[in-house]
Amino acid sequence: MTVALMWEARANPGQGEELLAWARRQKLSARPLRRETFRAPEDRVLVITWWDAHLHTELPELPEPDGGLVTRAVHRWRFESAGLEVAEA
Repeated sequence: MTVALMWEARANPGQGEELLAWARRQKLSARPLRRETFRAPEDRVLVITWWDAHLHTELPELPEPDGGLVTRAVHRWRFESAGLEVAEA
C-alpha cells in the first residue's frame, strides 16, 4: 500500500524563501519512494512524501520549524492510495 504524507506550513510574511530552504534541508530517518516540495502564494510551503507502507512501520515526518519562521502550527495529512490513473498520450 502506498501512503502519501503531506506537510504544509505558512511562513511569516517575507520569509517564504527561508521556509522553503529550511524544508529542503530537513532529512528524514528513512528514504521515501518520492519527495516533492511546492511553494504557493502567501509564503506557503508544501512537502509531499510517498511511502511503501509495507516497508515502513513508522513513517517519518518533517518536524515543526522554529516558531519565529511560521505563522501557525504545521498542517499534516496522511492519505492512502485509492488507485493510480495515467493520462493517455
